[in-house]
Amino acid sequence: MKTQKLQIDRWLFSATVGLALFGVVMVYSASAVIAQQENHSQFHYLIKQAVWTSLGVGVMFIAMNFDYEKINRRWIVYGLLLITVLLLLAVFGFRPINGARRWIRFGSFSLQPSEIAKLTLAIFLARFLERRAGDEASFFRTFVPIMLVIGLLAGLVIKEPDLGTALILAIAGMIVSFAAGVRPRHVFYASIPALLYVGKMLIFTPFRMRRLAAFIDPWADAQGAGYQTVQSLIAVGSGGVHGLGFAQGRQKLLFLPFAHSDFIFAVVGEELGLVGAMIIVFVFAIFLWRGMRAALRAPDRFGMLLGLGIVVGIVAQALLNISVVLAIVPNKGIPLPFISDGGSSNVPTMAGVGILLNISQHAALGKRERVDDGDYDDGWDEAPRPRRKRIPRQRATALAR
Repeated sequence: MKTQKLQIDRWLFSATVGLALFGVVMVYSASAVIAQQENHSQFHYLIKQAVWTSLGVGVMFIAMNFDYEKINRRWIVYGLLLITVLLLLAVFGFRPINGARRWIRFGSFSLQPSEIAKLTLAIFLARFLERRAGDEASFFRTFVPIMLVIGLLAGLVIKEPDLGTALILAIAGMIVSFAAGVRPRHVFYASIPALLYVGKMLIFTPFRMRRLAAFIDPWADAQGAGYQTVQSLIAVGSGGVHGLGFAQGRQKLLFLPFAHSDFIFAVVGEELGLVGAMIIVFVFAIFLWRGMRAALRAPDRFGMLLGLGIVVGIVAQALLNISVVLAIVPNKGIPLPFISDGGSSNVPTMAGVGILLNISQHAALGKRERVDDGDYDDGWDEAPRPRRKRIPRQRATALAR
């Protein structure tokens, strides 16, 4: 198939950069007081976030100009998978932080391998399912290997413990597999033991059980297990429609824990109100729309599945974070993409967006429009390899499922 490199998707690019820059501003607003107390400088987290965001934007530009098809090589995909697994194992050699072993730390530098695992899983699934084109319904050849990899990555993340990120990995993996043509009943069969295992962890793990009880009625223990949820709801409720004004929030004044990281959306709701919060949700909706558009217009099956995995992972994480802040789901330590403080989260996420933008630049000219009109171009050149000839039909069949 002949493709021509196009301009980047300006909507997708603008949504990403806009959220990242907004994150720098909100991290300063949410962290100025605690930064002054801990580091004797109100700009500590601002400078840190600005540096990581700049690095993330730089990585995004590099990924934008690197042909994503070159990633589709066995030694790259499986080498990246091996490195990710080793990093996930390495975290257990470092001391825990807030009761969890999620980071590899060297001085002031820290790395969170679970964030890299999201991008690694998307790349692996895209290559593996592309190679299984026409054989997606096979249980042992296709579904079992996928579940083994998802189970390995998610299992290591759960042991840190980090149930929220493990859920993101499972959700993204299941959706990509389903879109590729894996049988729905196989996905359903796999979800039953997974849900039972999650239920076991919630019921028989004391701190998770306390979180579950606090989620059901946070006000029953407002100074204990329900404290963070209560403070988050107070922040969001105090903002009203138009908010208290930028940097005028009160709950961030040492009342709301992790105000500049996992609960930064509560600060947005308090200072910018319902209007500001809805604008953020709307921008994520634009990101979802343009990201899915870029994935579905990809010139090959690998690009489509890779783009889908990246978009689903980012948007699912954003929805989970917002749901936690609004007490729709139990409390989980998971950052808001692009906005929350943390380079370990932002840099891999921006790298994924760069790959997504690169996919959007290689869309087949005219192909999608002609398919939508029920017509095909007589001059459309087929790729010489037999596998490439089957890709349009296979992809259409998988999406129809």
